[in-house]
Amino acid sequence: MKTGRLRTTSDYPLTTAAKGRITPAPQAHNYPAARPHNYPRRKAPNYPAARPMIMEIGKYNTLRIARRVDFGLYLADADGNEVLLPTRYVPDAAQEGDELTVFVYHDNEGRPIATTDRPAATVGEFARMRVRQVAAAGAFLEWGLMKDLLVPFREQKIPMQAGQWHIVYVYLDHITHRVVGSARIDKYLDNTPPRYARGQSVDLFVTGETELGYKVIINHLHSGLLYRNEVFRPLRTGDRATGYIKEVREDDKIDVSLYPLGYDKIDGIADRILEALRQNGGALPVHDKSDADEIRALFGCSKKSFKQAVGALYKRHLITIEPTGLRLVAED
Repeated sequence: MKTGRLRTTSDYPLTTAAKGRITPAPQAHNYPAARPHNYPRRKAPNYPAARPMIMEIGKYNTLRIARRVDFGLYLADADGNEVLLPTRYVPDAAQEGDELTVFVYHDNEGRPIATTDRPAATVGEFARMRVRQVAAAGAFLEWGLMKDLLVPFREQKIPMQAGQWHIVYVYLDHITHRVVGSARIDKYLDNTPPRYARGQSVDLFVTGETELGYKVIINHLHSGLLYRNEVFRPLRTGDRATGYIKEVREDDKIDVSLYPLGYDKIDGIADRILEALRQNGGALPVHDKSDADEIRALFGCSKKSFKQAVGALYKRHLITIEPTGLRLVAED
């Protein structure tokens, strides 16, 4: 620590201010002169605009044919990055400059490769896949491409065995940058708040059954439930369907339906009834007294919804209701 004598007011030049107060005299500062208003400003560097990386590993890419070689085509994205499309996938009429939509992943040597084959799922999606074999690195699953999808042991919920079927999430490993799979699907679901509106159309993927109904994945993002008493057609694990949001609960649990809600639902059933009448010569041996199972088998709806649809068609003078069933009104 530096030591020395204490400074006193005598060390500073002083001026006497109003009311006898003593303040230090102002010191002169050598500030640079202000620039005139017309002084030329230095221009900001004109850096080229960054171009996005178009090619995505594990996704479908639309790429331009850059050049042809003996073993296939080299396709390029907007940045000039190239990937090989082997000869076996080259369309007959492909010409240099044409655009092709391909799936890009890594081959066995770790090199990006393109294919026109369509995998069961792309990065960020779920699918049901069969285990082809188990090796030292993990399980290899069939997913529609020549190279099987690796599910490392750490990503297996239970030990996988050849011949088994599993629900798998496809993702890009941040260390190897290769496309791999995970059977620990819960950690990839419900990571964002559900922003759905009642009646909104969504994609559903069936992952299993419970006592209440069918567990589904909504838009590859959230888990949901289809109630058994509202399903009027067979469903199996791995099935995909269009569904509709019924309710997003306060705890973010989501109920969905296979059928449009409200009037849209009734209109859909009414259209199916009209189509069935046209295909059966204008008459059907069903009415509001028919068995509920028969109605469900014919139109995939409850008896209550069937009666509402029949009532709507009757009010529009499109059908008549007879003791033996429904009859289509002759069109003028």
